Amino acid sequence: MVPPAWAALGHATFASPAHDVLLHGKESYRPEEVDYFVGFRPPHGFLKKLTRLKLVISFGAGVEGFLTDPEFPKDIPLVRFTDPSLAYEMAQYVTMHALIIHRQQRAFDEFQKAPLWRQLMMPRATDQTHIGILGLGEIGGKIAERLALYGFQVSGWSKARKSFPGVKSFAGQNELKAFLNQCHIVAAVLPQTPETIDLVNRDFLAQLPQGAWFINVARGTLVVDDDLIAALDSGHLGGAVLDVFRTEPLPTEHPFWRHSKITVTPHVAGITDPRMALAYIGNCVRTFEAGEPLADIVDVTRGY
Repeated sequence: MVPPAWAALGHATFASPAHDVLLHGKESYRPEEVDYFVGFRPPHGFLKKLTRLKLVISFGAGVEGFLTDPEFPKDIPLVRFTDPSLAYEMAQYVTMHALIIHRQQRAFDEFQKAPLWRQLMMPRATDQTHIGILGLGEIGGKIAERLALYGFQVSGWSKARKSFPGVKSFAGQNELKAFLNQCHIVAAVLPQTPETIDLVNRDFLAQLPQGAWFINVARGTLVVDDDLIAALDSGHLGGAVLDVFRTEPLPTEHPFWRHSKITVTPHVAGITDPRMALAYIGNCVRTFEAGEPLADIVDVTRGY
């Protein structure tokens, strides 16, 4: 089962006597004859109806769309899609916005509108701009490494200690405050788990230095929206760059759209390439049917 937008490519990739590709809601099928499910946010209770189900494959790196289903069949292996190019794209996105912030490009944009010829002193990346990555997994590690190449002071926070060249590692709740206290820019790359929902709240933001920036390429549920707006309005935060939201598409009436200190992008930091995803799915099916161990199996107790 693949998203309708990928239907033609999906049929071309998987068409064989052994495998039929069926689109939920577009084609008739018998639930008891489905072996594999591929998707992102199936309706709660849907997977339980697929009594012959052998394997579930998530179209994205995030799997909360499955694990928030109280009837999700936890005895069925769940694989999350991984693609190195996604990590590089997200590293590009965070690096781009970090450089725009660091080089004060927004101020120059305003000067051009005036017009006003005015030079500003640039802070030195090596000792005046510290960037923190909240979540040092595969993607967060790539982002941290790229930022370190630009000479920034870079640190990362995660549940367990990590090791990346040029990156200082903070670990556990006891070190979160020390991590935040030094960050002029913090980028969130955490998965959605019970521990990360509403993590970026009033108390969290208060631990950042005056004028710090927040970038979110993780999940919208990490952020308490009203607390973020309050921190921006008070002047404690310098600004925010948000690519993910609690409700997507972001409702037109949401205050994020019109806030002068917020940059909104429509979940584009990393976009899955259909060809790469379908090749990955095909490989998963072949590996599973050959009885070989699968990569990227999700630990449902951890949520990633």
